[in-house]
Amino acid sequence: MATIILFSFSLLVCAFASPLDPEVYAEPSSGVNWVIIVAGSNGWYNYRHQADACHAYQIVHKNGIPDERVVVMMYDDLAQNPQNPTPGIIINRPNGTDVYHGVVKDYTAEDVTPQNFLNILQGNAAAMSGIGSGKVIASGPNDHVFVNFVDHGAPGIVAFPAGGELHATDLNNAIQSMYQQQKYAKITLYFEACESGSMFENLLPSNINAFATTAANAEESSYACYFDAERETYLGDVYSVKWMEDSDVEDLTTWTLQQQFQIVKQETNTSHVMEYGDLSMGSLVVDEFQGSQNPSPKQKAKPYPRVPLDAVPAPDVPMAILQHRLTASKSTKERQGIVQEMSKLLELRSMVTDTVRKIVDLATDSSAQADRIVNTKKTKLQSHYCYKAVVRHFADNCFSLNTNDYPLRHLYVFVNMCEERVPVVRMTEAMDRVCGTQLAKFMKGIY
Repeated sequence: MATIILFSFSLLVCAFASPLDPEVYAEPSSGVNWVIIVAGSNGWYNYRHQADACHAYQIVHKNGIPDERVVVMMYDDLAQNPQNPTPGIIINRPNGTDVYHGVVKDYTAEDVTPQNFLNILQGNAAAMSGIGSGKVIASGPNDHVFVNFVDHGAPGIVAFPAGGELHATDLNNAIQSMYQQQKYAKITLYFEACESGSMFENLLPSNINAFATTAANAEESSYACYFDAERETYLGDVYSVKWMEDSDVEDLTTWTLQQQFQIVKQETNTSHVMEYGDLSMGSLVVDEFQGSQNPSPKQKAKPYPRVPLDAVPAPDVPMAILQHRLTASKSTKERQGIVQEMSKLLELRSMVTDTVRKIVDLATDSSAQADRIVNTKKTKLQSHYCYKAVVRHFADNCFSLNTNDYPLRHLYVFVNMCEERVPVVRMTEAMDRVCGTQLAKFMKGIY
């Protein structure tokens, strides 16, 4: 881990902040806003994550938060992707406007890693020197910080396109460290991922001025939405588009965090939107985190028309895309090719399931214990050290977790084994035996 070198707050503000006209933009009382937006995936079928992130940038940019205090992490492989029918343009809803134009791309491709995210969030400028834009969240004791993360998730982790996974303990330790070092007055976190509630449940204290909302509870999927036939992919995620479309139309100078949470919770009827941390922060107005240009009623955006969300659970997105393509296919040859892709996807999923079952069988003491491990889910992860070690070994030796959602759905078995005190070495040895086969190596390379 890079050595953390502490700089004074005043020097960091000089490096990354710029003055604003107070008549145009109202800062939080006696402080300023900082924003970090992260899309943790790549690939065309994950289009929606980077589209969400770009839309989030447009909101805070429109609302006056300067680029000097906004950090965006995204792989940036969509705008010029060969599959993009509108090169240079990314949209976040059917027939939507371009959300890609003007987005600051501070960290792209292999720079989008969990360690870089933690360094940026905590203002570790030394660690980010020579990487991307070098910008960090150089916040101080009077400042407000807004964090928006969008990607795949599993119990206690969210994925990144490079450099591994972000574990809940590492994220919450970073937030608590920031609080102790007076690097914020208030911090709000909006997380979109499957089982995203597990990133904060029983971990985020209620007394450190931190408020988090998540797309799902600790045990369920989040949902993709807005399938686009021209692009043959999903354009957004239900929770994300709901909070952003709300921010687009409300007067954020009077609209509170709790009002936004409640309307997003009500309209996200596909999963359970959750809140954690200091719930008293719900009385704060949204503009204290997302900014506001104080629009007059004439300038205020019109409400979005109601469009069918066409929502599907995130793990089902690859198959749902193929099903849409099959329905729209125009020739027998094209249909045959799509059916073959669907069969291959089902075969790969079966391989993942079988591989995990073999690992459990080898690592546990009895068939009864193995059945219990596979067929139940623990509601609370406590053995974080064990879990972190086995997840990393699984990702390194069996299946990539960075861009594919399906292997993530099986990580609950490692939660179960860790909570039942199955030794780490027994689990990693089982992985080496099962995943060392030619079949598993083949799987790791293509799934």
